[in-house]
Amino acid sequence: MRRLLLLLALLAAGGTAAWVRYGLPPRVTIAMASQGTALEAVYATGTVEPVQWARIGPATRARLTEVLVEERQRVTEGQPMARLDDRQARSLVAEAEARARFAADDLARTRTLVARDISARTTLDRAERDAQAAEATARAARQRLDDYVVRAPTDGVVLRRDAEVGEVVDTPASLFWVGEPRPLRITAEVDEEDIARIRLGQRVLLRADAFPGQALTATVAQITPKGDTVRKAYRVRLALPDDTPLLVGMTVEANIVLRETPDAVLVPQAALVLPPAPRDASPSAPPAPPPGAPRQGHVWVVEKEVAQRRAVQVGVESPRNVEIRQGLRAGEAVVLNPPPGLTDGAPVRLQAAAAPPG
Repeated sequence: MRRLLLLLALLAAGGTAAWVRYGLPPRVTIAMASQGTALEAVYATGTVEPVQWARIGPATRARLTEVLVEERQRVTEGQPMARLDDRQARSLVAEAEARARFAADDLARTRTLVARDISARTTLDRAERDAQAAEATARAARQRLDDYVVRAPTDGVVLRRDAEVGEVVDTPASLFWVGEPRPLRITAEVDEEDIARIRLGQRVLLRADAFPGQALTATVAQITPKGDTVRKAYRVRLALPDDTPLLVGMTVEANIVLRETPDAVLVPQAALVLPPAPRDASPSAPPAPPPGAPRQGHVWVVEKEVAQRRAVQVGVESPRNVEIRQGLRAGEAVVLNPPPGLTDGAPVRLQAAAAPPG
């Protein structure tokens, strides 16, 4: 009996030593793969503007003497909107017209003298040229005088006025914005790496600081064929619905929807393990996947307190969740922040993930 008890004690001591030597199974935090909507989109920023509009500035540098229209007022094509100080221009017109009248009178006298054979024919030719030149100078002066009237280039509503009587304005200045309040559009810039994935008719989700939490949408209506080589971006026009609350001049953030999967498998970002990025881009290295191509990675799935390495295909990623396109089903348990040294088939101790705040 004593020998039996001694043998049991030795076995127990050996088992305890082995347990201490190899340690307990690692404790891991798990979360369940859920099902939700995965949205793949291209981000851009843009500005709201009318589809039909024009920026109006002066044709010459002068002082503003009169502003004839106000904001929200409708104007017609050719209607005067402002006047500039044209006193010097009027003086030039008067001088040019006086020279033209003198040249015309001289031409009439020369014709009479030539008809009576008093003057040579060459004198008449010179007088005709002088009269034509003087009349052209007067006509150009009268045309320049009209530059001192700022006119509406098209029908529309005065959307904005930046003109005040007394200030000196020059040709680069914009005194008025004229256009139609509806329809509106957004002019956005898309990075050249993403422009190949943009198509006409794609749905766009918008966010504006003036309307927080409100769902705003648009549609891709136009893609400029030539990009900006300096900013490395392409201009994209987004059509807005007529009932949009956005106003002209607002800045918005746009997400152009490329793909929307309503029943996608989602896991927390902490569950995904991606392969390390290559340190050198040698010619023998495999080419980088094109933009939008799914990436490869793996997760650790727990079944009956055993960890199993599972290769997965990664879809859309966000700061919080990751879409798993292949390799995982909704409802399976995955390890968050897998501990280093975890091996396929190793036992683990489970610990449920804390609920996210909010």
